[in-house]
Amino acid sequence: MNGRHLALVFAGVLTAASATGAAAAETKTHRIAIHVDESDPQRFNLALNNVENIEKHYAAKGEKVVIEIVTHGPGLVMLRADTSPVKDRIAAMSLDYPELRFSACENTRAGMAKREGKEILLLKEAHSVPSGVIRLIELQEQGWSYLRP
Repeated sequence: MNGRHLALVFAGVLTAASATGAAAAETKTHRIAIHVDESDPQRFNLALNNVENIEKHYAAKGEKVVIEIVTHGPGLVMLRADTSPVKDRIAAMSLDYPELRFSACENTRAGMAKREGKEILLLKEAHSVPSGVIRLIELQEQGWSYLRP
């Protein structure tokens, strides 16, 4: 193999490696904030259906997705250990989708605890945030897509 031929082969290898690297760099990560502020089992299930549909859509395209369901006000019922009608589904989905996060408004939880005269326990999958509304604002300011089912 002469020097010119070797240079062409080397250039071809570099081009292929560059294309592979560019494709990997182009893998997009979608970030979606889902807002739940109603105490309605149909709304809870609609939000969870949206998660599954979004996950399936982007998985089929080979793209990543991170989803955070943010609850506040009456929507906190979705993440309460004692009242959630979708707790089994949340537990299963948390295992299926490791990039799925459930955020519970601490302001709402404190208000509920005061009104009910007892501690409000959250599902183990839920994470407390100081304010659900502020969390939604922060996520949107970071470029997350907003969805309210």
